Amino acid sequence: MAEKNTEVKTIGVLTSGGDSPGMNAAVRAVVRVAEKKDIQVYGIRHGYHGLITDEIKLMEKNFVSNIIQRGGTILKSARSKEFRTEKGRAKAAENIKKYGIDALVTIGGDGTFTGADILSKEHDITVVGIPATIDNDITGTDETIGYDTALNTALEAIDKIRDTADAHERMFLVEVMGRDAGFIALETSIAGGAELVLLPEELTDINDVKSQLNKMLKNQIRSSLIVVAEGDEIGGAIKLADEIRDDFERYDMRVCILGHIQRGGTPTARDRVLASRLGAAAIKTLTEGHSNVMVGVVNNQVKITPLRVAVSKKKDLDYSLIELAKQLR
Repeated sequence: MAEKNTEVKTIGVLTSGGDSPGMNAAVRAVVRVAEKKDIQVYGIRHGYHGLITDEIKLMEKNFVSNIIQRGGTILKSARSKEFRTEKGRAKAAENIKKYGIDALVTIGGDGTFTGADILSKEHDITVVGIPATIDNDITGTDETIGYDTALNTALEAIDKIRDTADAHERMFLVEVMGRDAGFIALETSIAGGAELVLLPEELTDINDVKSQLNKMLKNQIRSSLIVVAEGDEIGGAIKLADEIRDDFERYDMRVCILGHIQRGGTPTARDRVLASRLGAAAIKTLTEGHSNVMVGVVNNQVKITPLRVAVSKKKDLDYSLIELAKQLR
């Protein structure tokens, strides 16, 4: 992992990519811990887009008061096509130098870290990443900021859906977020008592799905719940319903797509503590001279991982949980 001898006196902090509950808590920790080390902090609005368009403002301690409980991000977020170009990144680097920023703290997921890694290598800029994504798909940390909140939001919705499924003896196909990773789907299916779960990490055998539903009919189970990750190869809950509806006309079938409610809301205590730990760890990592790394928590210990590893190595599901979900059918 790269180390630099340059003393860090001024940093910039941004949030990028999809928002996740707890990003504000991470920003708060970065600002407050930096201040105690006499490090100035510039807030960069709208992620890398704001770095290019000069949406950069000096932050003080009172700027981050009363935000730890808020979802979303006070710094806002945006996708930036221009940042994907060398010209765009050169403009971003110019603004970093303009404000005398010694290092960047980037809060986000794999897209955020990929951009940070490229910017660092092209323009010799010190960067440290903080993993914040509801998908929990970043290597180098047991959990990402926002995952626990999204998980509990999805579970609360599933509990309510199960009530109405039972009342009307219906089958509900509930789609949760997870285009490339099934962490939310897997854990909510277990915690919510779902009869089946479909994941991007596993090939979906439609015949196996039908077989399981036939078993439920045979056992006179009239209400049921299937959790589907949006990235499942079938194509989501709506397409799954289209595949099986004709064979199961005895079921009153409904589809519910939870969508972006999983990204919003007040962060849980777990996410607030994780975000606070990682925000403080990012400042410590910078003052120790590290660059091109991400801070994470592994086995309850703060660890640093090279950005190139965090973005290139796919984080695996816990396959013992997949087996557990099957055993609990």
